Amino acid sequence: MSKQETIQCAVFGASGYSGVELAWLLHNHPVFSLTYAFSSSAREKAEPISVLYPQLAGRCEQLLQPWHSDLLPQLAQQVRVVFLALPHEASAELAPQLIAAGLVVFDLSGAFRLGDPKTHLSAYGFQQPKLAKKVPYGLAEFTQFSGDEPLIAVPGCYPTAAGLALRPLMPLLAPHSTPIVNAVSGVSGAGRKAALNTSFCEVSLQAYGVATHRHQPEMAQSIGRDVVFVPHLGNFKRGILATIYAELAEGVNEHTIADALEATYANHPLVRLVATPPKLQQVVGTPYCDIYFKVHGSQLILSVAIDNLLKGAAAQALQLANQYYGLTSATGLQPSPGAVV
Repeated sequence: MSKQETIQCAVFGASGYSGVELAWLLHNHPVFSLTYAFSSSAREKAEPISVLYPQLAGRCEQLLQPWHSDLLPQLAQQVRVVFLALPHEASAELAPQLIAAGLVVFDLSGAFRLGDPKTHLSAYGFQQPKLAKKVPYGLAEFTQFSGDEPLIAVPGCYPTAAGLALRPLMPLLAPHSTPIVNAVSGVSGAGRKAALNTSFCEVSLQAYGVATHRHQPEMAQSIGRDVVFVPHLGNFKRGILATIYAELAEGVNEHTIADALEATYANHPLVRLVATPPKLQQVVGTPYCDIYFKVHGSQLILSVAIDNLLKGAAAQALQLANQYYGLTSATGLQPSPGAVV
């Protein structure tokens, strides 16, 4: 790809929280260009995205328009890359159509994350579409592309935090032990649609989806081992703070763990190894994942912080697109153009 070449992109679901963050990142990107932004709802008319998000007034006046299937030929002629920030079943229906039209798709939903169709059916409640090629699971720091993949599954927010912390350390854990992941997310993780149980006036710190959350099998798939996962909803807008407990193999110490993390992330600028337990405020509005660890006897304690809408969604999708097209992974993400929501 020449340095002058611009890659035209479209975002589906740009009216939602992750979608608008992605649209904003693409709007500021030096190589990717946002050509189309489609709403995830049946809006009656096209209007500037700043009508829905007034904070973008004067900064991004991209037209947010409804999607109609008869637009597909025009879309296929004008863009190369499509990002789907849609509900799971909507992505499952649309992605094969986009692939058939020759487009490269980065899907932020859970429609294609799980490799086992039975596990997917149990987690999401619908049949996973069968595609001609295996869909890569795009935990960005652990993903390499051949450049001809038609569809990439962008990981979920909780599994991103857990996977980045645990994957470098799996050989150091006690055999057959089960890591425990406790994580708290802000209310933006539930999406933009109004709901009583995610209203700031109703939300208290509370566990939910205990032993039933669909991100549990995704975490297990990512690290290659079962996990106990308990998500919590916090009374704040955005960010995830995860505390992870794991039993260490005999002879593993702090130096072994530090060496493994440093060796894994030395050339990955969006993962930061920090000396004190991270605060949400140091990652919210950024594309970073901050990881801290402590050893207590034979137990490993990890503290991980990400922005659920950026490193847990939009920024990781863009990071994967950068890698797919041979750009440095942090292109358009360092320095960050800032968050919208």
